[in-house]
This record gives sequence, C-alpha cells and structure tokens, in this order.
Amino acid sequence: MFKSIVASCLFQIAIVTVAYAAGPFGTIRVGNWIGGAYTDDNGAFSHCAAGSDYASGVSLIVGRNANNGWLLGFGSPRFNFTKGSTTPIDVTFDGQSQARLFATANSPSLTTAILPPNVARDFQKASLMVAVAGGTPLQFNLTSTAPLLAALANCVTRVKADGIAKAGDFSAAKPVAAKPADTPDAAGSGKPKTYGKTGTGFAISANGHVVTNHHVVDGCTGDIKGNLTGEAPINLRLVSGDETNDLALLQAPAGSFKEFAKIRERSIRSGDSVVAIGFPYHGLLTSDFTVTTGIVSSLSGLFNNTRFLQISAAVQPGNSGGPLLDTNGQVVGMVAAKINALKIARATGDIPENINFAIKTGAIRDFLDNSVVPYQVAEPKGEMKTPEIAGAARAFTLLISCTATEKTASAKR
Repeated sequence: MFKSIVASCLFQIAIVTVAYAAGPFGTIRVGNWIGGAYTDDNGAFSHCAAGSDYASGVSLIVGRNANNGWLLGFGSPRFNFTKGSTTPIDVTFDGQSQARLFATANSPSLTTAILPPNVARDFQKASLMVAVAGGTPLQFNLTSTAPLLAALANCVTRVKADGIAKAGDFSAAKPVAAKPADTPDAAGSGKPKTYGKTGTGFAISANGHVVTNHHVVDGCTGDIKGNLTGEAPINLRLVSGDETNDLALLQAPAGSFKEFAKIRERSIRSGDSVVAIGFPYHGLLTSDFTVTTGIVSSLSGLFNNTRFLQISAAVQPGNSGGPLLDTNGQVVGMVAAKINALKIARATGDIPENINFAIKTGAIRDFLDNSVVPYQVAEPKGEMKTPEIAGAARAFTLLISCTATEKTASAKR
C-alpha cells in the first residue's frame, strides 16, 4: 500500500505525467490500490489509473486510457531512466504465463508499457508477477487485481459517458450496455462455467498423504478424486496448500496405498538422468500414465529461481504434480511446468525445446514438515532400468481429477 498520503500524491503526480494530465478526479480505492480519472493538458479526459507500492520500494501503476488500452507502469525514486528511452521488461505470471513488454520512460523515476489484451487477462488472473529488467527481478503480489481492472474499466466507461465533471467513486463497477472485446472479464458477471480438470499426484506417506501442485486442485468444486492405474477412484481431502510454492497436500482414506514414494536424500546434480511420470492429456491419450526420460539441465528455473530444477524430460498438460524420479526410483522433484513455447517464439523468433521445470525436494520437504507429515528419505542404491522405475511408480502415482470453475482456470501445466 502507499506508505503515506505524501507518497501517494507523489506517485499520482508520476502517473499524470504520462499524458501531461491533471487529476485525480473521482476515486478508485480497491484493496491497496488508489487512483482516479485524469485529463490531458487541454482538459480532455485522458485515462484512469491506480497505483500501489511494495516493500521493494517500487510502485506498480495500472491504467486504462480513453481508447480502452491497458497500461502498466513501474515507479521508484531510485530509478534513473533517461526520459524517452525504451526498456524491455520480461513479466511472468504465477511462474507460467510469460510476455515481453517494452516500457518507455516518462521521467527518470517512471516507465510505462502498453499491456496487450492477452497479457492484461493474465495479469487479472495472476496472484504473483515477476518483472525482470536489466537482469534485476522484482516480485509483485497481485492482490485485488480483478476488481481493480473492473474499477478502471468502469471509470473509463462512466467518464466517457458522463464527463469528468461527474467523476465519483469508480470502485464499484456498474453494468454497462456493452463491454469492449479486449476487456478482461474482471467483473465476474454471469454464472461461472465448470469443466473437468486433471493432473497428477503421488502418495508420500504410509498414512495416505498425497502431494501435488497447488494449481492442480485450485478452483476444484465438489470431490477431488485420485486413481491408481487400473483401480477404482478414491476421494481425496484437501488438507493444506502453499500457493507460493505451488504445493498441495491431500489425504486418502487409511490403507489406500500399499506403497509410497521415498525422497532422495543426496542432492541431485546437473546432468543426472531423471524419469517423469504423469497423466498428460488424460482422455485424449492413454488412460495409463506416461513415462518420459531426460536429464537435469540446470539446478535453477526461470530467472535463476533456485526452488526449481530445469529438466529435459518431456511434460505436457496433466503432468503437473507428478513425481520426478532418479535412476533409483527415488523422488528428486515434482513436475510443475513447461515453458510457453509460443510466447518465447514470438519474443525471440526461436522455438525452445526440452525446457521444463520441477519443484526441488527441499521445498517439498519443508512443506511436509510444516504440515507435520511423515515421509521417508533414502540414499541412492543400485540403478534401475526405466521399466523397473515405472513399474514401482505405478503403486504410488495417481491421476488427480475434479470439477473446477472456469473463473479460476489456471494456465499452468
């Protein structure tokens, strides 16, 4: 939140310099976001904007102009931009959806970029954004983002219809006759649609505990089902979740599993062989799990995130939450994501290959410890062949399925 009224005013001034504007007129107050409507130096309506500051000392500013275009700004007194210069900023939402923005410096302390409609939609849905400029990563917890975008769209619509003189409280969006096609569905109107959602998980304790990705069960309504291949589905109870680290803990009835996965004690190394087990494209491909092999390409993920491994083993939608195993059949990670090849191709002109990610066992063990869940660790022993690894994993790898609401659909794998 803005730390003081003075700080708020300073950043509101920074906002209005984008269009040589005056304001704010009316108010936008959504969570930690503060803003309103602005006019240009001729007194004509220019845009609506709101900002919020972060512990890093950087303020995030979101705007919508009179032409219904979305803007994203970054402001800080410690910035030293050359006015008019362009800076590429790579943004990643929830560790998955990626885009490259080109921001223009409006002043030494403020730079702004146009948000394409698809990026605005990703921004609306996300809970965390990482922005990297000049090699420096910044994290932004996106609280109240959906209602903020609704308020900004409402502000533009109302000012264009009623004039700046009637500017009031824009925080509560009012229905309008029509919505521009590029506006994110932030107001949440209409009954959310439901769809079938699937992923992978694995049993981790003799007490029936199952771990998976948080995004696999996020938005699930009703029962969460778990299926060992060839066996009847069982109901799983959601015990706890860690959205930041993308982990979730489920509980099966006692005695559901004869075997459970063991976590490798010794650290994995770059170049070590790994096996990924999961249920990609369930319903389109085989009903059995699939097995892919590769190596550990790097001991860190996107933007040098050390919570992840980069792996070359192929994964697809539905692999999320599945075990990543070493050549002893021990867990060395949890499959979490694949890089968005289309977006990288658009940004670089080249299609990336074999770039996928898994959560390291350190984060998994911390999560289990915090949840007071017993688990077993093991030292590597004699190497197994891939069919043997897959055969052993059959006893503890589950298809996870549920019915979810469309409004919380995740772009993650």
